[in-house]
Parts: sequence; structure tokens; C-alpha cells
Amino acid sequence: MVKVINGNEFATEVIEKSKTKPVLVEFGAEWCGPCKTFGKVLEDISVDMENDIDIVKIDIDQNPDLATEFKIKSIPCSIIFKDGENKSQQLGALQKQATIDWIKSI
Repeated sequence: MVKVINGNEFATEVIEKSKTKPVLVEFGAEWCGPCKTFGKVLEDISVDMENDIDIVKIDIDQNPDLATEFKIKSIPCSIIFKDGENKSQQLGALQKQATIDWIKSI
């Protein structure tokens, strides 16, 4: 299941949890059509790969400081964190298999 988090939860839900299991963070917004499409892909992947990765969403309109910190210029933008660090970043709504391949490459 994809969890929606806010800036106050970021350190615990992303940085700390990524020290034991990778965390994919999708930065998006409610009004973003591609974000909604990609959200469905991420929901499927969160079920298929629940033992391999955690997936969270952050609304950039509600968390502008995080968007600024990670230099989010366009959405959807996804970052995989592992061992507490940003390991890889992708821009746009990827297809399911492309997203799985990206996750497995980390």
C-alpha cells in the first residue's frame, strides 16, 4: 500500500526506514493527471513488491519545503532512498515494468 506522508514524517518514514528497506518517494499533486496515472502503477507495485520496497507519496503543494529541498521542478518526480540517501531519481509517469526495472537496479 502506498502511504501519503508529510514533511514532519519524512525523516522517520523515508530516511530511517530506508536504512532497512529502500523507499520510493513520489512527489506529486492532487491536480496532476500524470501523477494520478503513476499513482495507480505505484499502488500495483506496492502490492507486488511489498517485501522489497516501501512506497510513499508527498504532495508538493502541502509540503513546499521538501519540494525545494529536493529541487523538484516538475511532477511526478520519484526518488529512491536507500541507506538514508537519495540513490536514484526519475522524472515522469513511468510504465509498471520500467518502474520495476528501475527499483531492481538500485
